Amino acid sequence: MRFPPPRRLLLVPAALLALAPGALASALGDPAELPAPARGLNLLVVGTDSRDGITAAEKERFRLGGQDCDCTDVVMLVHVSAGYDRVSVVSLPRDSLAELPGPHTDLRTGKVHDSHLAKLNAAHAEGGSALTVETVEAATGLDVHRYLEIDFRRFMDTVDQVEGGVPICTTKPLKDSATGLDLPVGTRNVGGGEGLQYVRSRKADGEMDFGRMRKQQKFVVNTLDRIRSGGILKDPAKLRALASTLRGTEAAERGVSVGELLTLAARLKAVGPSRTEFATVPVRGFNPLVEGVGSTVGWDEEGAAEVFARLRADRPLPPGDAVAPSKISVADYAPARGSSLICP
Repeated sequence: MRFPPPRRLLLVPAALLALAPGALASALGDPAELPAPARGLNLLVVGTDSRDGITAAEKERFRLGGQDCDCTDVVMLVHVSAGYDRVSVVSLPRDSLAELPGPHTDLRTGKVHDSHLAKLNAAHAEGGSALTVETVEAATGLDVHRYLEIDFRRFMDTVDQVEGGVPICTTKPLKDSATGLDLPVGTRNVGGGEGLQYVRSRKADGEMDFGRMRKQQKFVVNTLDRIRSGGILKDPAKLRALASTLRGTEAAERGVSVGELLTLAARLKAVGPSRTEFATVPVRGFNPLVEGVGSTVGWDEEGAAEVFARLRADRPLPPGDAVAPSKISVADYAPARGSSLICP
């Protein structure tokens, strides 16, 4: 598929909300000045399969063995409206067929590559955050203003700082031998290790990557809801520690800073789950095998173009009945309000 080239939500205590932007940056000790695009702010949030810092005991308990490929198995494009009154999140399948822009240097070999076809999640392994940002911009036609990368260690440590854990809920048993996920019907609160099993699970519901992306969206909403209602908001030190853990210290292309995360959170303080929306990019089906790439997911070009045009215009996502992928679609495009994803 060809697309034209492009041309974490946290809440803060009332004491911090009272500060002017400059004073807030000073109090936090790092840059807090976010870009202010006229038609909204785009953040690219990715989750990598890096196991750096994971102990042998954790690998065994949470089924985290195997070799990482430094790939992005989670890719979420987050659009914050210019008025800071709406958030739209679009998940991009990791196996989407993408064109990696060139020329670029392969970080693994030092070789320079021209543009070529690959799976979307291969961009990070080949060219790090910079190539990942470029690839998503080229595929969507949207500018990426800030980037946030989360590996296994940061995910687990961040969730473990949420007081009481994060609720996950299911109306049918979920069991996945690959990740060790084993959930009965109902709701339970989990820590970082079990949360990672849940968001990594592809086989528990028979929906593979599409089901996994819905789990990831649901987990994001419920994590933010717990942060909103929990005691972290009453303790500035704990809140900053949470944001610092989530951000990490690695350099990244257009990487968001801790101060920027908290500034963004302050501006989104009135945006609850009912004013957030989640969707997966419209998908046509699976592409014919591509030599050297393998099996890939093909976007529905017309539907995807409509989704990203809405975001470029700083408008809400189109409703499901306005986007009609072709008959061989493997997943329905169905935007959902964040409030509908909250566990009871």
